[in-house]
Amino acid sequence: MVFRGFLYYPFFGIPIIRDRDGDINRVIEGFRNLALKAPFLGPEEERDLARRAGAGDSDATARLAASHFRFVLRIARGYRRSGVPMADLVQEGMLGLIQAIKRFNPERDARLATYAMFSIRAAIQDHVVRSFSLVRLSTHSAQKSLFLQLRRRTSGLLEGADALSEDIAARLAERFDATAADVKAIARRIASRDQSLNAPIADAANGAEEAGDSWLERLPSEAPSAEDQLLAAGERKALGDLIGKALAKLPAREQFIIRNRYFSEAKRTFASIGIELNLSKDRVRQLEAAALAKLKGLLEPRLAGRQVMPE
Repeated sequence: MVFRGFLYYPFFGIPIIRDRDGDINRVIEGFRNLALKAPFLGPEEERDLARRAGAGDSDATARLAASHFRFVLRIARGYRRSGVPMADLVQEGMLGLIQAIKRFNPERDARLATYAMFSIRAAIQDHVVRSFSLVRLSTHSAQKSLFLQLRRRTSGLLEGADALSEDIAARLAERFDATAADVKAIARRIASRDQSLNAPIADAANGAEEAGDSWLERLPSEAPSAEDQLLAAGERKALGDLIGKALAKLPAREQFIIRNRYFSEAKRTFASIGIELNLSKDRVRQLEAAALAKLKGLLEPRLAGRQVMPE
């Protein structure tokens, strides 16, 4: 089905986005919009949907997956530099989320978000490992950990299997619960893909090198990308709306204290608020504690343990 320039494929009732023109920015924007629109679920609603999903209700599965899509997107963004397309990372993460929903026990004292994080991350990591080489690497947890850790922490030392001494290979093998042969094999694969960041980039049209243009100069900025900033802004607005609704349920005096303590340009002291309200500073402190407890009770069921109040 074509909708607003995207191709949507049904996946347990969840739209999986593939831009028909191959524009990755449009794909990421589509993912971001889905994440921002997904509703928060309270614990009781989540448990009810999980029970229905466990009984085979695909609509309940879709609602749970949609409400947790933001976690898939957040974890997938952490692997953007793995060389795997963002769209593939997200869809692998969705597969991990669906598996977590199938295995989740709603009768236990845990939220789906906490449980699903491990499954989402494992699915994405498996895909990164499988995609790294045409020769499939083992996805055994120890070898997967070895691959990811070696690539992240010691790639500068791994210039090839010959550069890795038996002693170093043995020590790395012991550290990552693998064999020395596995360490050397994976080191060889990592090294085969490494290039000097200072190496000039060859021009694809004529094979010539572009003067003064290296891989180092083309590394993405460490600053947050535009899509990250937009997603963060959207999440802040959604959280702000929830906090505003919860705050409106407090008595007027408690609202005044919270707004002046946490939502004003300069955090006011208990003493200055007490003077305005004709209360002692200790009484203002007590009212603040009571108000924060009420807000926590109102917000926690909707936010799955996120911190929403400023420090």
